[in-house]
Amino acid sequence: MLSRIAAAVVPSLGHLTTTSDEEAAPVTGSIVVANHTSLVDPGIVLAALLRHGVEPVVLATAGLWRIPVLRPLLVRGGHVPVHRGSVRAAESLDEAATALRAGRHVLIYAEGRLPPRKDSAEAAPEPFRSGLARLALAADAPVLPLGQAGARRVVSGGTAKQIAGLLTAPARRPRLHVHLGAPVRLPGDIPAATAAAHRAVTAAWRTAAAHLAREVPGGGAVRRGAAPHTR
Repeated sequence: MLSRIAAAVVPSLGHLTTTSDEEAAPVTGSIVVANHTSLVDPGIVLAALLRHGVEPVVLATAGLWRIPVLRPLLVRGGHVPVHRGSVRAAESLDEAATALRAGRHVLIYAEGRLPPRKDSAEAAPEPFRSGLARLALAADAPVLPLGQAGARRVVSGGTAKQIAGLLTAPARRPRLHVHLGAPVRLPGDIPAATAAAHRAVTAAWRTAAAHLAREVPGGGAVRRGAAPHTR
């Protein structure tokens, strides 16, 4: 239900295009790992994944379950609350592993937070936390790296700017692009696995950002030191 709502709403916020590596077939029981840049990018990612026939279980901050409108959708979809900084934090990985073993896809944001910057430009993913690697190794699951670009053109910055961005997006129609990379099997060492996943998602993001830059000059503006390239 959450994926289908995203697929219905996102086209009103911007023009979404997707690409994928030829070998990026989303096999069941895979972990989809995406870069996190904006409050709206989860919806963009869900809409893009639905085009590939994927409706994933989402690992998301537990605070979302306190929102009356969202709670029933999250519960019905079997999505997993993440209780960061509490004794219940490990429970989310156990629930996600159970979903993977049942053949579901799981969507995770390994950065664990939004970037603190206020500009709307693209930038490479921040360092990953270790939860992704621990989940992949515990469930023996492949990782599907996903890169998204353009979401910060919809919503970014402080509260007033984010509200303004959301209200004006239907008129501005910013370009959005999602690239799904080839599946990756992570090594058995947690630090090495975390680094390998970060490299794969960064490569997918670079492909997505480069696609926007080719499509619309200036549409894929990238912060200095993080220029996109095609693979």
